[in-house]
Amino acid sequence: MLAYRHAFHAGNHADVLKHVVLLQLLRHMALKDKGVRIVDVHAGAGRYALDAPQALKKGEFRQGIGRLWPLELAGLPEPVAHYLQQVRALNPDGALRSYPGSPLLAARALRPQDQLRLFELHPSDHQALHALLGAARGVQLQRADGFAALKAQLPPPTRRALVLLDPSYEGHADYARVQQALGDALRRFADGVYMVWYPLVTKPGGAALVQGLKALAPGGWLHARLSLQQPDAQGFGLAGSGVLVINPPHTLHAQLQTVLPWLVQALRQHDGAQHLLQQHAV
Repeated sequence: MLAYRHAFHAGNHADVLKHVVLLQLLRHMALKDKGVRIVDVHAGAGRYALDAPQALKKGEFRQGIGRLWPLELAGLPEPVAHYLQQVRALNPDGALRSYPGSPLLAARALRPQDQLRLFELHPSDHQALHALLGAARGVQLQRADGFAALKAQLPPPTRRALVLLDPSYEGHADYARVQQALGDALRRFADGVYMVWYPLVTKPGGAALVQGLKALAPGGWLHARLSLQQPDAQGFGLAGSGVLVINPPHTLHAQLQTVLPWLVQALRQHDGAQHLLQQHAV
């Protein structure tokens, strides 16, 4: 929805989970020489100022990347250390002022043979994304509905693709659209790697979405979820988030067995914080 602006939420605990997993997928796809087409269906602005009024309004980043920022890399699980290195590279003076969105993380991982396709509908975010990555090699971006545009991206010529679907879910329709778009994508290209992010909120839709996505994935899936904070007195708030990866790398489950419990301890906001890790391998 065009009312949603990720600048208010950038760097929160949901971004931490999403980007730790995304970076591992990007690293895995780079293990083979053949080029990869990376598609970000809801790209956002690409980079976010954590010292801007939007980020400071609720300060969500303080309970996400802000908790990890001062830690020594040597004591972290390797995927978390790699993630933190990527954020620190954007803040070379040592002060946490900028946070990279998924498009920037993907763009920095591109090899000459890879392609990055970015879709964003919000005019301001699209303008910011164009200023950031519009001239980058291997990158194409459109102000377009990513759900509809995904069809034309699959299958890629190299038969290797990584697709990220992470809409705002501000409207209930996003849950159904994710499932429909992914079903269409798998019919076009069953061998792609697909990552879906979703929020843990009180509104219905998340549990049904996960079950529906699992049913679409005969080639196997991995489901990772963090529950870190309690809803407010009115029952609102982002309790946590999850990712479901279709056709996941065989190494990802073992990595997350270490990473998820560590993230619970590092990011927990109440005593009942917990993680979930499931896998169905074929």
